[in-house]
This record gives sequence, C-alpha cells and structure tokens, in this order.
Amino acid sequence: MDIAIRAVRGLSLVCGIVAAALTATAVVVVCQMVFVRFVLNQNTIWQTDFVTFSLVGATFVGAPYVLMTRGHVAVDVLPLALGETGRYWLAIVAAVLSLAFAATATVLTAMFWMEAWENRWVSESMWRVRLWIPYAAMPIGLGMLTLQYVADLAELITGRARPFGLEAPLEGGI
Repeated sequence: MDIAIRAVRGLSLVCGIVAAALTATAVVVVCQMVFVRFVLNQNTIWQTDFVTFSLVGATFVGAPYVLMTRGHVAVDVLPLALGETGRYWLAIVAAVLSLAFAATATVLTAMFWMEAWENRWVSESMWRVRLWIPYAAMPIGLGMLTLQYVADLAELITGRARPFGLEAPLEGGI
C-alpha cells in the first residue's frame, strides 16, 4: 500500500508542476499579448483562448496537488470541537463524499471529452482549437483527484494519517 500511496503522491506532484507551468505560461502569453496588441498595434488571435484554457486546465490539473498538500481553504471549527472518535468519523464521511463527487465528475467529464473528440469540436474563435485538447484537463485532473482521495482515505483508515491533518487530539474537544 505504501508504494501505491507514494505513486499517487508522485503523480499529484507532477500535476502540481504541470499546473504551475500552465499558469506561468499563461502569464507570459498575457505579456506577449499586451505587447503585440498595444505596442505593435497588431491583432491577437490565439492568446485569449490559450490563456483561458491554460488557467482552467491548471485549476483542474492542479487540484490533486492542492489536496495532497492540504493547500485548500479549510475551516477546522467542527473538527477541532470534536473528540478523536468524532473527528475520525467526520474525516471518513467527508473523504467518502468527496471521493464520490470526484469519481462522478471524472466519469461525466470523460464522457464530455469523448463527445468533443468524436464530434471533432473546435472553438468558435478564429484560432479554431480542437476542443478535446483543453477539455482533456478535466478528466485528467479529476481522475487524479479521485486517486488522491483514495490514497488519503487509505492513509486515514490505516492510521498512516491523522484526521484533517490535526496533530494531537484536544482533550474533550473545545
């Protein structure tokens, strides 16, 4: 199990690197777009679509890394108020519900991606990008998010991780 968890964590790290690269590339393209448009007084055709697809793709592909590092915004009032047993079961319920959502979203976005692939959808802009390319970020990112939830749940159930990443339990809650 440790090997599987390390593999998922490694893939989540790769997803984080790809998301950072997409974001950095989008920033560079925005700067290029401003220069071309306002300094050279030329049209920009592909830049807006590229930046939009890159940032949305970075959001989906970066999600497993954010989950792995607990980088999301969390409100720990309820977990802190619960004792050790309540905190454990709340973490299990939250992980199972989140896993179910991520798995469902993975399947639905994979079907959407397949439809774009089979019907050869292209964007309506002048760039006419084949939409299966940017749409691939959805099932890839959500699929990896699903795997990261499975790994987190396995760590929680086997005692390799503490509920909500909280260290020592509070005595009797708050």
